[in-house]
Formats: sequence, C-alpha cells, structure tokens
Amino acid sequence: MKLFVAKNSGFCKGVKSAVETAMNIDPVNTFLLGELIHNELINDAVRARGIVTVESVSDVPDGATLIIRSHGAGRKVFGECERRNIRVVDCTCPFVKRTQDIIDGLNGTGKTLVVAGESPHPEVVGLLGWFEGETVVINDPDDQRISALSEKNLAIVSQTTFSEEKFNKIIKNIAKVCKKTVEVFKTICYTTKERQREAERLSSVCDAMLVIGGLNSSNTNKLYDICKRNCGHVFRYADSGEFEAEKIKKFKNVGLVLGASTPDTQTQEVLFKMDSIDTEVKATTMNEMDEVVAQMDNGQSKLKRGQLVTAIISSASDEGVAVLLPFFKKEILLEKSEIECEEYKKEDFAAKVGDEIELMVVSTNPVKLSQKIIAQIKEEEGKMQAISDGEEFSVVCTGFNKGGLVSSMGTYSVFVPAKEIRMGYVKELDKYVGKKLRLKALEIKKSDRKKEIIASQRVILEEEKNARDAAKAEKEAEFFANIHVDDVVEGKVERVTNFGAFVSVNGFDCLAHISDLSWSGVKNVTDVLEIGKKYDFIILKVDEENKKVSIGYKQLQPQPWDLVAEKYATGDTVHGKVVRIVPFGAFVEIENGVDGLVHVSQISHEWLENPTSVLTIGEEVDAKILVLDPANKKMTLSIKALLPEPEVTKVRPRREDGGREERSDRPRNRKPRAASRDREEDDFREWTEGEVGGASIAEMLQNKNDN
Repeated sequence: MKLFVAKNSGFCKGVKSAVETAMNIDPVNTFLLGELIHNELINDAVRARGIVTVESVSDVPDGATLIIRSHGAGRKVFGECERRNIRVVDCTCPFVKRTQDIIDGLNGTGKTLVVAGESPHPEVVGLLGWFEGETVVINDPDDQRISALSEKNLAIVSQTTFSEEKFNKIIKNIAKVCKKTVEVFKTICYTTKERQREAERLSSVCDAMLVIGGLNSSNTNKLYDICKRNCGHVFRYADSGEFEAEKIKKFKNVGLVLGASTPDTQTQEVLFKMDSIDTEVKATTMNEMDEVVAQMDNGQSKLKRGQLVTAIISSASDEGVAVLLPFFKKEILLEKSEIECEEYKKEDFAAKVGDEIELMVVSTNPVKLSQKIIAQIKEEEGKMQAISDGEEFSVVCTGFNKGGLVSSMGTYSVFVPAKEIRMGYVKELDKYVGKKLRLKALEIKKSDRKKEIIASQRVILEEEKNARDAAKAEKEAEFFANIHVDDVVEGKVERVTNFGAFVSVNGFDCLAHISDLSWSGVKNVTDVLEIGKKYDFIILKVDEENKKVSIGYKQLQPQPWDLVAEKYATGDTVHGKVVRIVPFGAFVEIENGVDGLVHVSQISHEWLENPTSVLTIGEEVDAKILVLDPANKKMTLSIKALLPEPEVTKVRPRREDGGREERSDRPRNRKPRAASRDREEDDFREWTEGEVGGASIAEMLQNKNDN
C-alpha cells in the first residue's frame, strides 16, 4: 500500500497565525467571537485556556479584550468595540480581510453585490457586514435568482474557501443573462485553489481517499466533494482520532488531504495507525505519484479534448448511461445532463444497450464525455457565421497577456489585441479581467488544433462615437438655425461654476454668466438659480462658429432703479445697510440694487476725518433723501439730517481791552485740516456731477466761511 499526501495539507498561514495568537494571548477578561477555526480540538484548547466564546459582541463587557475569529466579522462589530472601549485582537485571515476591503470599496457605486458562497457560513456573514447596498448570496450555479440579476450592475466576489469550479460556473451563468456591467473579483485563497487541484489529481488516480477536517469546515467540505466526484471510496473524518486503518487496508493506492483548519500532526497519526496494518506503508510525494499515474494509465492518454469518439451503451441508471470505449478497460459514465434528449428516462436507454453513440471528449483527467455538446457545436458554427458577417457578440474577459485580453466563446478562444480594446492607449490590462466586452470579429481562425476569434471592441466604440457626433452635429445645426438674439427661451440648469451656470436649451449647453443673473450682483450662482430647475432666459449673443451661446436671466427681471421714482421721493426717510465705505463717505443699500451716498459731511454734526470712525460695513442706519436722480441711478442721503441739532455755543463776552475772554472748555490746539480733503472733494464732485441740489465739499466750506 502506498499513501499519497497532498503537498498543501494542514494549517494554512492564516489559520496558523490565528491559532498562535489565541494560544499566546493573556486569557484574563478575554473573549472569542464564535469559533476561532473549524476544528473542535483547537477550539477546545482555546477554551481550556480560559478564553470565553461568545456569539455576539453584546455579550462582551466594556473594556474587555475580544478576539475576532479567522473568518472575520462585519463593520458594526468593530464600531461597537470602539464605542465600548473593547480591545480588539483581529485574527481575520489576510485573504478574508482583502475581500472585506474590496467589498468596502464598492460602497456608493450603486452595484449589487453577489457573493459566491454559503449564506450561513460565518465568513460570508462577515463579508456582507461590509456592504451597504443590495446583496445576493449564490451557492449553486443553477440558482434561479441569477435570472433576476439581468438588469443590475453587478460586482462578484467569492468566499475564500469556495470551489473554484463552481465559482467559474456561477460567473459564466451570470454573464449569459446580465445585460449590464459585471465586475468579477477573484477572491478564492490561492492555497485553497491548490488544495482543490491536488485533491482533484489524487482522487482521479487513487483507489481510496482520506479527507480529514472539521465537519463545519467549508474548505474541507469542498475537498470531500471533489474526491467523491472522482473516487468511489472516500472516507471523511473530523480528526485523525476517528480514522480506522482496517477500513482501507485492501486498497493499493490511498490519497490523504487535510483541510486548512487541520493540524499537520494529524498526518503522522494516520501514518502511525496505518503502520499497524502494513509495515511498508509510507507517505509518498506528489512527484513519486506521477510514476504511479503512468502505471495506472487506462487509456486516457489516447484521448484529446474536443475529440469525437464512438462508444457503446453498456447500461443505464438514474445518473446516466454507462458507455464503453474500445481502448478503455472500464466503463465511463455519460451523465444524463450531457445526453441530447428532452427528458432523460432510464428505461428508454436501457433498451438501447449495445447501440453505438457518438460523443465528444470534454475533459481527459478525469474523462468526461458529452453528446449534447455536439449539437451545441453545430449551433455554435451557425453563430460563428453571423459573427464573421459582422454581428456583435459579448464575452467576459478571463485573463490577459502582454499582447491583449483573452476569453472564450464555446469551443473558440477569443483574443482582443491591446490596441483594439478602446480608443486610446490601455496601460493596465488586468483591470478588464471579469468585465464584459462588446466585440466584433476581425478574423476567425479554425484548425484541428485551434479555434480562435481575433476581435475588437474599439471598432464598436468608434462606430457609436461617429453616430453620436453625427447626431450632435445635426442637432446643433438645427439649434443654431432657430435661435436668435433677444429670443426668450426656456432652459434647464444642468451645472454651475464660480463664473456662471450652464443651461440646456433644446439640448444645447448655453452659458449664463454670473454678471447676467441679477441686477444687484451675486456671489454664488446658486443664490439665484437651482440645479435641475427650468427658467426663462433671453439670448444675448450667438457665436455659431465657436458653438457658443450667451444667455441672460436678469434682463427679464425689472431693474430696481426703474421703480425707485415710484417708491421714494426727496425728503423721505429710508432705512438701509452700509455696504461700502470710501474716504469721502459711505454707500448705503436701500434695497437690492439701489445704493445711496452719504457724504462724510452728512454723517454727523461733528467733524469726521474718516467715515470708519463712526460707521462699519453691515451696520443698519436711517437716512434722509437729499437728492434723488433715478435716471442716473444716483441718490444722495444724509444721516445727520435725522440727528438732533447740537447745542449752540455761547459767544464769549469782550474784555474791557477789546479782546475776548478765553473759553476754558475750548481745546488749546486745533486739529489741522486733513490734506486728503481736496481728493475727497474731487471724488464727491464726480459722483454728484449733474445732480440737482447736490453740493460739493468746497461749496460747503465756502458757505461756512461766509457765515
């Protein structure tokens, strides 16, 4: 007897790290969220250290320590731990953590998340806890819910221990029905893939298989399913302690695979037990197994994938039809799903025992035959003719090389050169893996050795762009033929900038500059216009050569100064806000778009060197209208006119010598007149030029001297 041990057996790195952490951490006031791994022996050892297992973070006291199991947990768990000051020791497998990060990055994209996995599994529960949108968990490639995903934008990930074969089938079936984008992330742990491939290889050539791992272990269950599919004698044990060597002593070649949560030491225990029945039993390397495979060759080497063979029906069962090939020593099961018939009935094919049937070789290791695929190939060739004639087709990109993207369509391989992916240079080809491509054939190659479609997505994109450009040009020509300056049009505000708003008028973008939105001026476009709403605008300028149209909004609104004469009159008292201060006075806003000037001499009865000594921007004041000139949009105001007159200073009596007595309350030193007054006078004269009743500083000073 020979025992073949899979190379990748026992603890994976993630499990090993989690176990070492749990076995070395201080157990005082320490809790574990769920089972650390799917291995009862290890979980018992963790509990024996005094670490308490809980099912919810709500069971953990504030300030305690919580170990996150290797399968991970959702975002809410970490949030509650932070809120309650619970110390987190995260033992999440690095591959699981990577999947969580991918899912987290999909939030806000509007995509539906598809997780290939088992919904009750703690890893899947944890993954779903990182997504805020719609989710679907698919475990079966034939799940009826797949058809309901046709109108959704999808992102697909998998449980890290999921079957690679099932994952690929799920992707394929989704791609068949989905009409929108499908983004695929390959999240199966690479060690899981290797374990599954080794199990596939071992179980195909061994007489019996031993599968050891926790009964709740997803990856171990996948290994068991693979072995069961290829080998008629598969023995499953939770741990090596359950193994009974007597059950396998009759077999010549036995394979052993261990789940990722199974300690490597269990291999030695199996060897020890087997040694009791056969002293020559030893673990054989995978390389040594190649020699055994050669010796066990039963004809597979004579077969080639895609080969047509003639077989003889030998029996029929509920699973399908057993057939014999001339160069094979044993029967091969033709599964009922691969038989071309409306409904498989065992009794119908039992009557055909001895008849010949034409089949195609689908795979050689293990051998798999199909009748249905022959009909599919004939259908495929008809489709190839349509594709050759220019019909568009779609595939999901499965990989890439330095030259471009690769995929498949039926029995044909598909290659898209890098320059044919899109219009422009493509740097990162890997980003297209898992994405749906829309293609047209450039060339179809077919020979006995290879069937290949060389295709382009760029030609489709160029055709669509040319069509869009032509439609746009036609629409623009029609637009400019029917638009004129001073036309009043309805437009929808599409987007805004700091300099204006872009408004769609009959599908054409026109610019409403911020200066053309309000007579009073605005700082923000959104103070006047709201994105998504429709307004009336007037056409201000049409530049057909440069495809630019300027429109105005304020021009359709009444100007504030047009109504001033109706609202106000000279001598009225008005209330306003100081909006600007200059050396010669202050401007007061009476209403939006209507400002009046209060000259420095009209602010106070007292002498002011600068208006800022008594007024501030934003201050609200009352003033009297001295001059009103709506035609020139000017208004002169006075604040001091509304202030009480100061007390008149008494005249000092003359001294007997003819002089005047000195006033004790008069300052000894008079403040020199500011040199800037000449400049102020010029500014004020310029502002008041042509006003009726206006007075310059010079005139006021002259009147004072005359008095």
